[in-house]
Amino acid sequence: MITLQRRADPSRLMGYLAPLLALGITLLAGLLLFAVLGVPIGAAFYAFFIEPVSSLYGWAELGVKAAPLIIIGVALSIGFRAQVWNIGAEGQLILGGIAGAAVALLFHENDAWYVLPLMMLAGMIGGMAWAAIPALLKTRFNVNEILTSLMLTYVAALLLSWLVSGPMRDPDGFNFPESRMFHDAALLPRILEGTRLHAGAMVAVAVVLAGWVLLSRTLLGFALRVNGAAPRAGAHAGFSQRKLIWTALMIGGGCAGLAGLFEVAGPIGQLLPSISPGYGFTAIIVAFLGRLHPVGVLFAGLVMALSYLGGETAQITLSLPLAVTGVFQGMLLFFLLATDVLINYRVVFK
Repeated sequence: MITLQRRADPSRLMGYLAPLLALGITLLAGLLLFAVLGVPIGAAFYAFFIEPVSSLYGWAELGVKAAPLIIIGVALSIGFRAQVWNIGAEGQLILGGIAGAAVALLFHENDAWYVLPLMMLAGMIGGMAWAAIPALLKTRFNVNEILTSLMLTYVAALLLSWLVSGPMRDPDGFNFPESRMFHDAALLPRILEGTRLHAGAMVAVAVVLAGWVLLSRTLLGFALRVNGAAPRAGAHAGFSQRKLIWTALMIGGGCAGLAGLFEVAGPIGQLLPSISPGYGFTAIIVAFLGRLHPVGVLFAGLVMALSYLGGETAQITLSLPLAVTGVFQGMLLFFLLATDVLINYRVVFK
């Protein structure tokens, strides 16, 4: 019989090195997968990891993909530190995109400077409103926030599909399920000429800095960390668990909503039936790969963004299915969890 026995003194160094170890094992497993699929390993490695960032435009696209992952990942890591498990960031992202798009469509003939700030505010409020549902159910009825936040994601997706097919559909769009294109005043400014890199990338860096300050330099951050590590000690110190749950979910919802707004006002430029390839779910992997630390999330977000670009490049150049991206991300999460288990437990044969 095989059992797991908790280690008396887990290695702290290995805890920091686990993401790199998991990434290395994932790379080897990915190359083995390419070999099984009959794809030359060298060509697959180049297409998946090198070619996407072999030009300035590729690096800019990396920033476009990484921005929403980093913004959401930092917010989720704050909640996870407090043992508040917000798994519905994808739905909150969708609601943020819907709310921001509603403002853009309301002012579609207005080129005033305040349109984009109003859209950002609406996007954050939309995400927070969607996150408030699991927060209310958790604090009022002790309903598991994992289930409620996750299930609300599918409600959000259906709501988006209905809106672009009905109330928000472009009246001049020949009945296609999409909104009208946003006015220039409702689009994010580009920060690199000739690319799609927008101001959301700079906001992502600001979110990383804000998250680090919150967790390491404020009483609220200390309360969130204490609530996650020792809830009884936090209650004894006077920290309200109810308020911390609301705070964590509001931060997560607000940042996810902002990321959704950046998608519709950035690379998309309108509201479509699908505005995210799954950033809200991938950001969960980003948070854990970054060890729930804002700076770690920054680098993890870049790695996961590269997986999106690599999957698209491999699909074009090697005719591989786009599902390879999901397989790569799934393997990375699996090996990360496996290394974490082996760091904290030893395998015992009885």
